[in-house]
Amino acid sequence: MDVRTLLENTLPGLGYEFVALELINGGGLRLFIDTPEGITLDDCVLVSNHLTRLFAVENVDYDRLEVSSPGLDRPLTKEADYVRFAGSLAKIKTRMPLEGRKQFRGRLAGLEEGRVRIDVDGTIVEIPFSSIDKARLEPEF
Repeated sequence: MDVRTLLENTLPGLGYEFVALELINGGGLRLFIDTPEGITLDDCVLVSNHLTRLFAVENVDYDRLEVSSPGLDRPLTKEADYVRFAGSLAKIKTRMPLEGRKQFRGRLAGLEEGRVRIDVDGTIVEIPFSSIDKARLEPEF
C-alpha cells in the first residue's frame, strides 16, 4: 500500500481530512491535514505520533515527518474541495492553456460533471478537473 492510500484510509478514522502530501528533500514527508474547525498544534502532535507508530508497522521509509495545517492558502486537491469552498476566492493553474491562458483567479462557483466552475471577472469559466495542475484558495482579509 502506498503512503497516500495509507493516509487516506487512516486520517478520517482519527477525525481529520487528508489534504495533501509533499515529498521534501532528504527523504522527508510533509502532510497537510484539516478539519472544519481548523487545526491546532495539538492536532499535529496527535497525528504525528499516530503516524510514526503506523509507519513503523507498515515499514514506510522516511527520514522526517512534518504534519501541518494547510493554511489560509489551502491547496484544492479533490473535486469535493471545489464544492466545499464554493464562494471562496481561488487561483487555478492548468496544465495546458484553456481559452488562451493557464492562470485563472476568481470566485469558485462549484463543480458540475467533472468541471470546476470559477467566476473570473463576472464570467463563469469551466475548467475540467483533470486539466488542473495546481489550485489554492486566496486569503481574503
